[in-house]
Amino acid sequence: MHLIKKEIEIEVYDSELELQIEDQDLLRLARESMENAYAPYSRFLVGCVLLLENNTIVKGSNQENMAYPSGLCAERVAIFYAGANYPGVAVKTMAIVARAKDYTIQNPIVSCGACLQSLTEYEKQYKKPIRTILQGEGGKIWIANKGTQAFMPFQFNVEELKR
Repeated sequence: MHLIKKEIEIEVYDSELELQIEDQDLLRLARESMENAYAPYSRFLVGCVLLLENNTIVKGSNQENMAYPSGLCAERVAIFYAGANYPGVAVKTMAIVARAKDYTIQNPIVSCGACLQSLTEYEKQYKKPIRTILQGEGGKIWIANKGTQAFMPFQFNVEELKR
């Protein structure tokens, strides 16, 4: 028997005022995008903003459907839009915010596994991690500079398909 140990690094900030102006702007844009979420069933709104390497901003918000599997999370709305409209341009930074209509989200919310796996695909394609900023309705902010590895250390790898 042997032990596999993976460590993650997440910077924790108490206030947006501690962030660089660019990061503050990305959180503001993510909150604006969140207001476009269509979430009548979960009442859980998520906004995502991507800053691409060419300085283009791409926005996404969660879009639900009565047939739950037919909806899409904010992260995948944004990353798929970026991939379709800006092929060949890597994502530099991603900001994600969340708000619930029936309660207060105190802490940052991490992307679901499907979103993390989709984001991982883009990181591998461009051989570059997506720096990620997370915040709930306020309060603490998490920044993961090494991308999705921080939230999903055992990712499915395309190399496994080549065997």
